[in-house]
Amino acid sequence: MGDVWIRTISHGLVRADRVTEIASSRGSVHEERGYSIKAVAEGKAYILIDNSDLEGSANARFRHAGQMQAGLLLAVDAASSAAAPTVVSYEQDGERWVITAASDIAGAAGQAAPVVEANAVKIS
Repeated sequence: MGDVWIRTISHGLVRADRVTEIASSRGSVHEERGYSIKAVAEGKAYILIDNSDLEGSANARFRHAGQMQAGLLLAVDAASSAAAPTVVSYEQDGERWVITAASDIAGAAGQAAPVVEANAVKIS
């Protein structure tokens, strides 16, 4: 089993096995827009998603953020079964998490494979 890393919005990497909390919050200064998702590892918060464009009620935005959090957990779980180190990244254009081999990110040719789309995750 390889290491799993999570990419931050600033293109940094956080080891998934060191994450102790995944949380969402209002991502915009405006009450009616946006959300953000952060991961906390070793006492430090790392922003993974900052979507200030999402409109709607606070409940709708946090429901969407919850779906994105659940999608992240599914992607990390899927990546943990890979033999080589992998990176889980948020793809804003497709609103989904993708898993990429770390060697592909380091420069080897390869294509990221979509793993979880936000709309595919159902939260009860």
